[in-house]
Amino acid sequence: MKYDAAFFDLDGTLVDSVYDLYIAMNLTLTDLAFPVVSQKLVESWVGNGIETLVKRGLSGDMQISEHLDEALAERAINLFYQHYDQVVGDYSALYQHVETGLAALAGMPKVVITNKARRFTEKLLDKLSLTSHFQLIVCGDDMAKKPSPEPLQFACQQLDVSPEKVVMIGDSKSDILAAKAANIEVVALGYGYNQGENLADFNPEYLCENFLDIIPVLTQR
Repeated sequence: MKYDAAFFDLDGTLVDSVYDLYIAMNLTLTDLAFPVVSQKLVESWVGNGIETLVKRGLSGDMQISEHLDEALAERAINLFYQHYDQVVGDYSALYQHVETGLAALAGMPKVVITNKARRFTEKLLDKLSLTSHFQLIVCGDDMAKKPSPEPLQFACQQLDVSPEKVVMIGDSKSDILAAKAANIEVVALGYGYNQGENLADFNPEYLCENFLDIIPVLTQR
């Protein structure tokens, strides 16, 4: 086959997890007497890790305020972690056909590469019975986050595969840029958390609107 392994983003690619994040965000903002925000706003802010998400929540905007107090941000991040730890996976759901698609790829080594911290990633994967599908899980607190190519390069080393024999599947600009920097081909999924950006502008090798559409791409010879 053309590819020997597949790397998957988590939030927005395999799992619709925004409601967990929305709940934790508003509990945090309420603790700090900040205005609560809508689920739609939280969804538009997801994709660059929890620290950035919380700072956007405090700023009430995608653009983090230059006047944001660092001590306040640190307190908010710690509060968010506490709230998120209580709800992670409770309101999340697999996207349509993810279970079927992963089962169809049972013979191919698969890796999750996420910007989410390990303690939340492992809990989320376990709650949704996804862990057994993956040979390796690379998280945001293991090393540099996407769009850095480092986690993708690390996964290649761990699986002993060359980048040209790997494909990355993700829903965001960060996934595409990380893959490009690692010389890995990428499938961009249009249904996830793309922060309002047109993923076609970043020239992924493939664009898919349904998880099952990736199967013929990954299994081509």
